[in-house]
Amino acid sequence: MKWSEICIHTTNEAIEPISNILHEAGASGVVIEDPTDLVKEYDTTFGEIYQLNSEDYPDDGVIVKAYLPLNSFLPETVDGIKESINGLLSYNFDLGLNKVTISEVHEEEWATAWKKYYHPVKISQRFTIVPTWEDYEPVSTDELIIELDPGMAFGTGTHPTTVMSLQALEATVQKGDTVIDVGTGSGVLSIGAALLEASHVRAYDLDEVAVKSARENIELNSVNEVVTVGQNNLLNDVEGQADIIVANILAEIIVRFVDDAYKLVKNGGTFITSGIIMTKKEEVKEALTKAGFLIEEVMVMEDWVAIIAKKEQ
Repeated sequence: MKWSEICIHTTNEAIEPISNILHEAGASGVVIEDPTDLVKEYDTTFGEIYQLNSEDYPDDGVIVKAYLPLNSFLPETVDGIKESINGLLSYNFDLGLNKVTISEVHEEEWATAWKKYYHPVKISQRFTIVPTWEDYEPVSTDELIIELDPGMAFGTGTHPTTVMSLQALEATVQKGDTVIDVGTGSGVLSIGAALLEASHVRAYDLDEVAVKSARENIELNSVNEVVTVGQNNLLNDVEGQADIIVANILAEIIVRFVDDAYKLVKNGGTFITSGIIMTKKEEVKEALTKAGFLIEEVMVMEDWVAIIAKKEQ
């Protein structure tokens, strides 16, 4: 089978919304080529992620890649992707060069392209993300392994917004807690909460493809008895309070449902928000405070922010 590789040369700020646009257009996942990865220090204990080829990376900006089936609908799909990306300008996203290129690859090359980017990565004190094809032995007895397949939606969960969300859950979830995961995507945060011994996790996403992907990943990680996945628009019509609500989505969306989150978080509970570009930090903090939350911690990784907010007892 032949595939079309679509490459968007853009900015770090636009990674999340462009990735979402590609996913909605039918891409199974995305590859991010960010030149800052070339100068990071990596712990070599956890795979070969440090063996990066500088020729794969742009001199400036970032490249977001995705793979779409090569069929008669491709031109219309690409035009729709371009139109949606240009529409981000109305939300004041910096798109940088915003250069879109298309090339053809065979299925075997597509599989290789995925696998050369992803290896086991330790992202917190306890969590390690492991691609399904990798053999990996835990290095400590309390290590928590999350298996993901980047052929599914949203990649392998190593983007800073996901990393911070998992780190926040690790610091927050207590055994027996109940959790709501808003905009679950791949389900990685729900899996993480379940591995931290939450008693019940409800995962919601509006996109039916994401719901399918989350269910597959949850089954893969054997936490389907703890996590239930449903198609839903944010927290609309959701009933029953939770100890923790986590949302790793765009700041523009977070501010729309902070009041709903406040109602659904138990007294003394926590609302974890991520997916926030640095320029939107104050906007989200203001919305959280206005809703009644107390800002407990602001986490920063690269250009991204996560906020841990509490509801008073």
